[in-house]
Amino acid sequence: MAPHAVTDDEGVPEPSTNGVEERYKGHRSLPVPEPCLSYWHRTTRAFPYLNENSDEEVPTSTKYLIIGSGLSGSFTAWSLVDSGVPGSDIVILEAREAVSGASGRNAGHCRPDAFRGFSAYAKVHGAEQAKKIVENEKLVFEKLDAFVREHEVPCDLNSTTTFDVCLTPEFAAYEKESFEAYKAAGGDVFHVNFYEGDEARSRTKVKEAVAAYEWPAGSSHPAKLGQWLLTAVITKGVHLWTHCPATAVSKHLSRDMVETPRWNVRTPRGTIAAETVVHCTNAYASYLLPQLSTFVTPNRAQAHTFIRIASLSGAKALDKTMSLRYSLRHFFSFMQRQGGWYCSLWHFAQQPGVERGDDPKHIYNHEIAATAAKAFQSLFVEAESKQRRHGEGADHYWTGIIAMTPDSVPMIGAVDGMDGQWICAGFNGHGMARIWTCAPGLVKLIKGEPWSATGLPECFEYSKERLEKNKNQELKSVW
Repeated sequence: MAPHAVTDDEGVPEPSTNGVEERYKGHRSLPVPEPCLSYWHRTTRAFPYLNENSDEEVPTSTKYLIIGSGLSGSFTAWSLVDSGVPGSDIVILEAREAVSGASGRNAGHCRPDAFRGFSAYAKVHGAEQAKKIVENEKLVFEKLDAFVREHEVPCDLNSTTTFDVCLTPEFAAYEKESFEAYKAAGGDVFHVNFYEGDEARSRTKVKEAVAAYEWPAGSSHPAKLGQWLLTAVITKGVHLWTHCPATAVSKHLSRDMVETPRWNVRTPRGTIAAETVVHCTNAYASYLLPQLSTFVTPNRAQAHTFIRIASLSGAKALDKTMSLRYSLRHFFSFMQRQGGWYCSLWHFAQQPGVERGDDPKHIYNHEIAATAAKAFQSLFVEAESKQRRHGEGADHYWTGIIAMTPDSVPMIGAVDGMDGQWICAGFNGHGMARIWTCAPGLVKLIKGEPWSATGLPECFEYSKERLEKNKNQELKSVW
């Protein structure tokens, strides 16, 4: 889909289609081959490995095969190489362009949950695990920040603070209850600041703010981050195949018909045998692992970019990220880029059970886009001016998907009953706040270390028992 530019106050174009649906009928759970471009994709078209090996046959074998080139897959490859695995022993398969999935479509937040999810997590996993979940997200931000600085990754990292802005008294009460529960459980809230009333409105510039909580967080250009990781591992010998979806995984038999812990992974350009297969496919995980079909649920989200108007530019620009919340499921996520000087409002359209795990063509929803455009004008104190210069205001819209699990935490570890297959997926929209510990943790497991060596909450571990326990559970969103 060609990007649409919007120049008036609420001028949201009607989405168009390109006939992709008919072409892709045979693969209902694979990523669509020609999605529209996100903001992140539009600004990284010169990445030299964008279409790497897009016409080449896959190699006949490899020691490690990673399915998915997003942050989960690329950082798993980095962690394998960092642990001593030769890069030449690793192949990454990507169904579309490099970093074309959630990592290149979502909002670029590294926004750890400081306390809000504690009560919801505790109801599912108990207070001890809930505390570990929240603490792990804080650790992820610290590790990501340190990694980017150490390696001088040019991904526009902005280490700043974030606001949880409560737009109703009811949600302010919910936030307070969660804050007190986490604090009572021994959770560290020293880094969290609280504001209410006029002070909350002054600090956030949100005129409907009832209360606000602030804590350290960051934002980045996620496609640049993923592309840097891929470049780094490719220069160390890792092989990347793009536009090459994995369509089936089956047991590999040696010539003497003795079973080995190897797998045949079928693609449109040949079959590759691998000793170790790592599923980094997030919302698409159930396509190759059908036992996850009722566990990893794809949900569509929609993003919008807005070019800042004069009253929110220059010295008046907002340098924080924030979540603007009417309730857990009714909210906007807001982030401003430093270099591009634009605003991004996310609206998560919870649509569990989307047939393919994806919007058919990543075409945005017109009604949601119009709602976001109105919200941008109405929420901020100085954004009401009706005067718009050409190029200001609503700019671009696109969709992406997030992978939800019924217990709200990711699936990490060995796939039971499939020796040599591993998974790092199901991030519940918190990939940026989880991958930087989940991927290295998974590599420790692959290398034979115990779960305790990962430092991850025990509730993240993949198990048949966990699947069975949550088989008939509804999504327990902690957003």
